[in-house]
Amino acid sequence: MKKEYSKSSHKSPRRTTSETSWGNVAEWYDAHLEKNDDTYHARVIFPNLIRIVGDVRRKKILDLACGQGIFSQMLREQGALVTGVDVSRELISLAEKKNTSLTEKGTHKVTYHVASSDDMYMVKDGTFDIVVCILALQNIEYLQKTIQEVKRVLSKNGRFIFVLNHPSFRNPRQTRWDYDDKEKVQYRRVDEYMSDSHVKIDMTPGSKIDKKFTISFHRPLQVYVKTLAKYNFGITHLEEWISHRLSKDGGREKAENKARKEIPLFMCIEGKVLS
Repeated sequence: MKKEYSKSSHKSPRRTTSETSWGNVAEWYDAHLEKNDDTYHARVIFPNLIRIVGDVRRKKILDLACGQGIFSQMLREQGALVTGVDVSRELISLAEKKNTSLTEKGTHKVTYHVASSDDMYMVKDGTFDIVVCILALQNIEYLQKTIQEVKRVLSKNGRFIFVLNHPSFRNPRQTRWDYDDKEKVQYRRVDEYMSDSHVKIDMTPGSKIDKKFTISFHRPLQVYVKTLAKYNFGITHLEEWISHRLSKDGGREKAENKARKEIPLFMCIEGKVLS
């Protein structure tokens, strides 16, 4: 069976915005995050990210690939001056619908823009104190240009904080959970890691109609580190986050729960502009 998987190449034609945008899954993604308080976003990513970002009062923050603006609103509620950028008109439209007044905290509505991460033409140089990007760099094809743009819009000593699906353990179609019946051990199998690649992801696996797909780009960790260094970012913080979930009964729960504690699902990196 032929896999929906192919190697990336510098000779590949530039993809259209519709290919890499999450606009076609906007309603599903909004419902997933808004109606379910047991998501990785709600239980793992947002709380940890709020802790790492720290005191944001009066800080100018860019939420890159902001989606429907959930984290943008969290930052604004804590007193930040927030701008959200996303390539999806559908997601920005959802964000704008939730963009209510918050004058009592001395801030303003989030300013939203529809734009590609590698060409934030509407943003002036040195505008922001912090740029955050949650689970989006792995869906962005032009990583180097995106980080170059992040560097451009950050002020002196500005911070770039981003979260990834852990590149060592969550490479689509090349990693998976497996179980050793003899040793009674749950483990993470890794078939491929060092190669850059991209894969078409089915966002509606249980449905046979109205199928929705996105594209995920795998890169080894060194690609992110080298790209940050190229644009004069120093890595000042790195964390790896595990799942909050627990298995109950079924015979393998002990092994599954141990594996969840040992194998992280997410990686958070902070880079600071060195000059």
